[in-house]
Parts: sequence; structure tokens; C-alpha cells
Amino acid sequence: MRSNRVKVRAGVSMAATLPMIAGALALGIPAAHAADSPARDALKGTRPAWATAKADKGATSNNAQVKARVYLAGRDSAGLAAYAKAVSDPNSPLYGKFLKPKQAEARFGATKAQVAAVKSWLRSAGLTVTEVTSHYVAVSGDVAAAEKAFGTQLHNFAKGSKTYRAPAKTASAPAALKGAVLTVTGLDNAPHKAQHKDQLPPPDAVFKNSGPFSSYYGSKIASTLPDAYGQKAPYAIKGYTGKQLRSAYGAGKYTGKHVRIAITDAYASPTIAFDAAKYAKKNGDAAWKTGQLHQSLPKNYTKTEECGAAGWYGEETLDVEAVHAVAPAADVTYVGAASCYDDDLLDSLSKIVDGHLADIVSNSWGDIEANQTPDLAAAYDQVFQFGAVQGIGFYFSSGDNGDEVANTGVKQVDTPANSAWVTAVGGTSLAVGKGDKYQWETGWGTEKASLSADGKSWTNFPGAYTSGAGGGTSRTVPQPYYQKNVVPKALATANNAAGNRVVPDIAAIADPNTGFLVGQTQTFPDGSEQYSEYRIGGTSLAAPVIAAVQALAQEARGGKALGFANPAIYAKYGKQGVFHDVTDNPTGSGLAVVRIDFVNGVDAADGLATSVRSLGKDSSLSAVKGYDDVTGVGSPANGYVQSYRRH
Repeated sequence: MRSNRVKVRAGVSMAATLPMIAGALALGIPAAHAADSPARDALKGTRPAWATAKADKGATSNNAQVKARVYLAGRDSAGLAAYAKAVSDPNSPLYGKFLKPKQAEARFGATKAQVAAVKSWLRSAGLTVTEVTSHYVAVSGDVAAAEKAFGTQLHNFAKGSKTYRAPAKTASAPAALKGAVLTVTGLDNAPHKAQHKDQLPPPDAVFKNSGPFSSYYGSKIASTLPDAYGQKAPYAIKGYTGKQLRSAYGAGKYTGKHVRIAITDAYASPTIAFDAAKYAKKNGDAAWKTGQLHQSLPKNYTKTEECGAAGWYGEETLDVEAVHAVAPAADVTYVGAASCYDDDLLDSLSKIVDGHLADIVSNSWGDIEANQTPDLAAAYDQVFQFGAVQGIGFYFSSGDNGDEVANTGVKQVDTPANSAWVTAVGGTSLAVGKGDKYQWETGWGTEKASLSADGKSWTNFPGAYTSGAGGGTSRTVPQPYYQKNVVPKALATANNAAGNRVVPDIAAIADPNTGFLVGQTQTFPDGSEQYSEYRIGGTSLAAPVIAAVQALAQEARGGKALGFANPAIYAKYGKQGVFHDVTDNPTGSGLAVVRIDFVNGVDAADGLATSVRSLGKDSSLSAVKGYDDVTGVGSPANGYVQSYRRH
């Protein structure tokens, strides 16, 4: 995970009303539309917290242009949340009684009359309707028309060193629409985008690992280098492959046969089919069958420079190859977004739900919670709930900056992993020994120290913190029922005495020092494009690994969809042999690996850099016995996949 994983939506701080919207959705209650006036319903969360009187720079020009989306609440938003909960809860008589897409739409989607009324309202204010879907009505027009439609003034506000447009008060909709509007996005024009969470270089900048390597954990010891924690440390893994990961996480005979997995990212790698096929052949994975890998792509891409489109190619490559390595028979559909902006990523998620393209969805992108706005939180949760009622589960990486303090100065979790309707996937350092035998895991957290000039010691050992699995307690999302009596009270109440959502839920391999081998076509210094392999990590690896393990579990369950998995995952907590209870120092002596890297990332022409990387040192977060905010309930053990045979 090269990037600090999420700078996504441009640093928008949380509106005070977010707990009300996100909390209501998490608990199955429709978002409140409190009366703004006798004729208006407030759309809570539409005025960002940074739009303060002190930051106000005056009214936005009436002629300035606005593009917005009015998200539709549907005919029964409370019923949608309630049904999503019931079909996901193993203790409910409705557990597993999923609806088909048309059934879900007919029962909970917006009616034709609601859509017509919303369009009429928007047009009467002078806005132009540019798109209508089952989820939203998109409009464009000038500021004057937007102000008339949404009952607010749009002003310019200072936000950091920049100025953005935002509502001066909470937007509203006519009460006559009778709650047909869920929220509106786009009234503020601060960037709302996501970044992928990986350490993959773009294809126009080749990256290679230098050796020596261990082929399995501890197979090659750095015997000529200084001790770490009182002993010689092993060299870093060259990169685990499918056989090793399948053994570590209890795949057994299962391969994900007849199970459909979707992967979402922005843009699309032009060499993915070639790279995935070559990687599988070189590393002992089953060959891809004709029609096993699909891509569902938009007609046009936008904001390619702003989003660093080529950098997303590697994310797709990692996700596709990791899924296939662990679940080699699963059907894989890659759904690329038109850009890294939330609106386009939401469209990709909706495409999966509307067409039921898969039962399991892996997502390795996101932002810090402070950048999440309540309007987008509501829109995301609605998609996740529609997925849940159809038996679709969403898996999101928890982040690569630990508690985010080093990255942002504020202790916080990431989003959409903070949603109560998704499975947040944390990260571990994994030791797979000789014969593909699982040895142990720690929570992923790295401190790095470089070799001294005389080669006799590690400078300032164990060194500075560099990266680690994201986790912690949400400031905005109430504690979901399935976490109660499992998550320690001290974690749940860290930001709210009533209890909030804690991230993650489950974990898998993420540490790039004990990472996964990936193969990708890249551009070498001589200008040639060549397939090359290197080791990577991050929770962008953990998410597709867990998605693949879930495919194995679905196969073990006879092919019946698992749906939103959290209630079932927490119900299995504490049962013998189901989870590895991951702790930070499993050997009791301290753990580290040695890495030797090319200074220029390609070859030894500019020298080598030798360092030692400590394992299990994740900022202020700790992997301890029982549930923790680095690894959740733990990682899948040998009994995890098998446990689904009993249901």
C-alpha cells in the first residue's frame, strides 16, 4: 500500500447531524426528516460542519453552476433496514430468505409516482433533470435554481487554504413529497473522492523487490546482520502464493465453485486478463477458464489525471489475483468506476446490486471518517441494505494507517468500513512455515529501523512507525446489535457512552513484509512493457482474501448465499477452531523481518537499502486476546469454512 490509502473526500469534517442519520440507518430506523417549516422537510446532514459563520465568504454567484443528485428514499426505508437485518441474523426466522432484485425494488424502491413528483419539484425550481435511475434523480442548473429547490442559500466558505461552495443552512424538500427524498449530494463542491489502499506502483513505474528472500517464514535467516529482539531475524518472504494462503485459512477441498465474487475499483487495467493468466500459470493456481473473469465498465472515464487512473490498475490486479489464488474456481466480475469520486463508486456498487452480479463484493478503497459527509453515508448505507436483502455481502478494507494519527493528526477510523452494514477487514502479519503450515499471526503494524553505516546495529531500533492495519471506534455510527457482548465496552464507549461501531470485524494477511506475490505488466526504464512480479500488502490484500474465503464458505454451505456476514461472523465468535485469536506478540520474544530493497525500485545500480521491520506494532492499536480493534474477532482458522456446513 504505497499511498496513505485514503485522502478521499478532501477533508470534510463531520456534521454534527451524522450520528442521527448513520445511526438511524444502522439500527433500522428511517432517517428523520424533521420539519424545517410547515411546508418543508429538512434533509439532515446536507450542510457540512466546515460551513461555519466564521468561514463564510459570502453568497455564491447566482449564475454559478450546480450538479446534484437527489437520492430517493423509496416506499419503505424503515422496512428495508428491518428486512436487511432480519435476513442477515442467524437467530431470525427470516434468516437467508433473500429477495431477487425485482422483488427488492418492488417492495422497497421508489414508486413511479414518487419519481415523477421529485422530477416535477426539481423542474419547477428551474433545474434540468439530467439522469434518472432507480436510486436518484440527477440535476444541473444555476445556483439560484438550486437555492429555490432546496430552500437554502449557497455561500462560499473557507476550508483550509481553499474555498468551496456549501449550503448556509440545512437543505430541505417540500413536505408534500411525503419523505420521498433520502438526501441530496453535490450542493457542496468540496472533492468527494476515494483512494485505493495499496502499495502497488502504477504500470508506468516498475517496482521490484531485492533479495535475499524467505520462501516460507523463517526459511532464510539474516545471520550476518545484527540481532533484533535478541535473535537473528529472518529475511522477508518473497511473497506468499495461493497454496500457502489456502492452507493458512483452512480452504481444504473448497475452491469457490459456483460462487460469484465482484471487485470494485476505479478505472480498469488494460492488461488484467494477460497478467492474471500468466500469474496463475507461474504460481501454481488453477488456470482461468473461459468466461470466468468478466469486466463491467462504464462508457467513459473522467478525472483520470486527478485520480491517478494508472495507479488503480495495480489495485485491480492485486484484487483479481488474490481472489483467484484463494478461491480458484469462483466466478470473478470486476466492476470499474468512471472515476475515484464517490458518486461513480456508488454507481458501481449499485450496478452490482441492481443486476445481482455477485453475492460477495470486495472493496479496497475508502477515506478517513472525518471526510465522510452524512448525505453520502446515507446513500452508501441504502445500497448496502438493498444488497443485504438480496443476499449480497460487502467487504471493505479497514485502512493502512493504523489509528490515522500519524496521517491526519486525529484518531479515527476509515469509511465506508465504518458502516454498520459492511464487513470491515483488518490486517495481520502472517507466518506460514514449511509444508504450508500455519504458524502464527500478529496484528499488522510496522516500525522500521535502517542498518547503521558500520553495519553493526540497527539505527534507533525498533525505529519509526510506518504503517499498520486501520481500526478503532467510530465517532458517528452507533454500535450495531451484533457487536454487543463481543466488543469490549471500553472500545465501544471510547467516543460515546452509549456505544459506537468498532472496526474491524475480521482480519487476514496485510503486512507487506509478510505479503502476497503479485504479477503485473509494467514499464521498465528502457521503455519496454514487461510482466513482473513483486511482493505487496495492505488491507487492500486482506479484503479480497476474506472475500475469497467467504466464497469457500458459501460453497461449503451448499452454494446458498451468506449475505451480509457480520451477524453470522459474530455468532461464531468464541467457538473452538473457527478463528485464529490474533495477538501482537505470539512468540513472546518480539518479532521482526529483514528487508533489502533496491534504492531505485528496479535494480542495484543506485545501491541497496537494508532495514529491519518489527511486526505487531500498530500505532496506538493493539491485537490482544479476544476481540480487538486491529483484527476484530481474528482471522479464519481451519474450522471457519467448515463451520458453514452446519447451517
